[in-house]
Amino acid sequence: MTYENLFGIIISIRNATFPIGRQGEKMRYKSEELMKQIMDYAEQFQLLNHRSPYTSEIADALGIVKSTVYKYLVAMNDRGMLSYRNGEIVTERTNKISLLTKPAAVLGSVSCGMPQLEEEYIEEYVSLPVSLFGEGEFFILRASGDSMIGAGINSGDMIVIRKQNTASDGDIVVALVDNESTLKRFFLDTERRCVRLHPENPKYPDIYTQNCTVQGVAVHVIKSLE
Repeated sequence: MTYENLFGIIISIRNATFPIGRQGEKMRYKSEELMKQIMDYAEQFQLLNHRSPYTSEIADALGIVKSTVYKYLVAMNDRGMLSYRNGEIVTERTNKISLLTKPAAVLGSVSCGMPQLEEEYIEEYVSLPVSLFGEGEFFILRASGDSMIGAGINSGDMIVIRKQNTASDGDIVVALVDNESTLKRFFLDTERRCVRLHPENPKYPDIYTQNCTVQGVAVHVIKSLE
């Protein structure tokens, strides 16, 4: 190879346009896109599940590895796009929503007839507006049976329950009686020195018990249209 040919190769290399720069720009674009995907997924996940997604859940949903998710979350935290501390992801959107709503787990059915075992699994979560329900911890049960029709509660209705272990006379409560849950109106029977659980249907008898645990008080009925 002559000196002139070698010099020409060097000049060609200096003047060449390599695809590395374009790939770098493309990678930077993908990074911004992936940040948006992580942000969107984290927000939607929290709206539905009322907790931050794990890095493994984000990784599975987006088809990437956990270490990449972690690095991106740290970078997004450093950029001020979100807050990421101790595994908790907080964005401006989720922070606002958390102040306006309260999560409530839908736990299944509760008897409005004779007591039945409460379903322990969570079917789903719903968001309850704080302006309507106030502060506190809530869960939702689906009514089953017809013993509370006099109170406007029909089978299939969703009952919003404020979780508490005390009740006043006349409250409609979810009560645990002999390891079975039932929805009835609560009264203290001072003469018998026990609790009286009153159904709002004359074909059902009152339940008298000294073994009763109040699990919550009904605060709202979401009517079934079926």
